[in-house]
This record gives sequence, C-alpha cells and structure tokens, in this order.
Amino acid sequence: MFEQVFGTIPKFLIRKNAPETSVVAGNTVDSTTLEKVVYNTIKGFPDGCISDDVLEALKPLPYGSITGRYAALKRKGLVVTTDEKRLGKAGKPQYVMRAV
Repeated sequence: MFEQVFGTIPKFLIRKNAPETSVVAGNTVDSTTLEKVVYNTIKGFPDGCISDDVLEALKPLPYGSITGRYAALKRKGLVVTTDEKRLGKAGKPQYVMRAV
C-alpha cells in the first residue's frame, strides 16, 4: 500500500506552455523511482537534513532530478519542512526536512 504513494502523473510534471523538450522529459521521467530514492535518503537522516545533505548523498543524480521531488513528497505528506534552519554550503540558511 505504501509503495502506491510514490510517483507523479506526468501531466503534473509538465508546466503549461512548456517547450517540446520539457514535455518529452516530463513524459519519460521515472518519478516513482526518484521519489523513493529521495524519500529514503531524507529518511536516512534521523535528525533531519537540508537540501545540500540530500544532494551530497545522491551526488551522481542531476540536481533537478532530486530537488524536483521535494514538492511531491511534501504534498503527499511523506516529508515535512520544519521551522529549523541550517547553513548550506553557500553559507545561506536552508530549512530542515524530515521524513514522516
């Protein structure tokens, strides 16, 4: 049952008036696998994590493939953003995320 929450319908990944290349990409992205990978990575940080932590842990994956999953995971109630902030690599604060 839990497995069924992962994945996003391609039409929700494609913005209105997107160029053809974005439409093709949106229809071919494996959002189910990417959401699982990002969720499990966030879950692996018991004290929560910032985006930089997730990006570092998933270094071989492209930035957009990782950060693009946050909104879907939050919308589905699998990840929450806390009020806590930590400094990222660029010296700017990032909100801490936790898996639910």
